[in-house]
Amino acid sequence: MYLQPAFRQDNVDALHALMRGRPLATLVVAGGTGIEANHLPLLLDDGGAAKARLSGHISKRSPLANALQEAPDGLAALAIFHGPEHYISPGWYPSKATEGKAVPTWNYAVVHAHGVLRPMQDETSLRAHLEALTAAHEAGRTPPWSLADAPADFIAELIAGVAGFDIEISRLEGKFKLGQNRGAEDRAGIHRGLEGEGRAGAAELAAMTPK
Repeated sequence: MYLQPAFRQDNVDALHALMRGRPLATLVVAGGTGIEANHLPLLLDDGGAAKARLSGHISKRSPLANALQEAPDGLAALAIFHGPEHYISPGWYPSKATEGKAVPTWNYAVVHAHGVLRPMQDETSLRAHLEALTAAHEAGRTPPWSLADAPADFIAELIAGVAGFDIEISRLEGKFKLGQNRGAEDRAGIHRGLEGEGRAGAAELAAMTPK
């Protein structure tokens, strides 16, 4: 990913917050049949003192599951977490009225997590992943759903059909393109413009835009 210095985000807490807030990642791997991309909810474990890792699961019928079985040392993987994004009109820049030097652009926040994808070793690890993933997304619901709410034989049948995997993160890249290369008045214009859009992602991007 091309990272201009103005847009580079190195704050790990900010990167992790986006990954947790937007957990449906695009998982890209290069296997024996070429490059493959899947869209999967991934669970982040920041690891404390150890390296952070991601965990997820896929159908055993998927090409990715087959590729993983054929790669005993794991597969190089890239998980892309997509934050808010929106079109930016040059009409939002006060500098346009005085200089005219403005063109449209697109602002966004994204995180790339690089690592090696490896299969989970046993069903106990897979079930623990599924329970943790469910708990993370059921938090705050009343009552929260858990695996124990469904018949045990039904859950066992579903678990038998999926394969779990882990990715130890070796490198994190963050690009938060939020108008940092513009002056304070233009950044304020971006903020006002986004707040007035009333579209999905616009308000969230406005909240991230520096004033």
